[in-house]
Amino acid sequence: MIQELDHDEAALVIRADPQSLYELIADVTRMPEFSPYIRKVTWIRGATGPTVGARFKAVNAMGRGPAWFNKPVVTVVDPGREFAFERTEPFAGTIEWRYRFEPVNGGTRMIESYRVVKPVSRVGWFIIGTLYGIKDDRAVLRKGMEETLQRIQATAEKWSGITTAGAAGSP
Repeated sequence: MIQELDHDEAALVIRADPQSLYELIADVTRMPEFSPYIRKVTWIRGATGPTVGARFKAVNAMGRGPAWFNKPVVTVVDPGREFAFERTEPFAGTIEWRYRFEPVNGGTRMIESYRVVKPVSRVGWFIIGTLYGIKDDRAVLRKGMEETLQRIQATAEKWSGITTAGAAGSP
């Protein structure tokens, strides 16, 4: 099944400062704590932290299929404001993942988004649907973004002693 997958975003207001949230995301080795689909992340090719051009290896899993890995490259490093990377996979195209941090009254509006740079091929859609059993990739990615933001919120607000029960939600 061929889908229209082009871009999407999710946002959540988190009672934490933009720099603290940026540091959580830019340390990509912590992504397994936040994303329901990432199992392990390590910096590779001599990279030890977020710089433009740095690469990391991510082990992902979703649906009923086996885990797989990719090697994203960091594309934007703007502490406290924005962090982004692109991942390219055979048959699954290229997707840019971006995190933006906007100061708001009482915290930060954190926005996670993706943008398809190179579309998923027909073979890729066949693999996603048949091997992994995913029929609506857009819905799976949206759910993953929302869950990631909620997990980041819980971690960030725990640091500051704030519970998420009284936190502002997404706009």
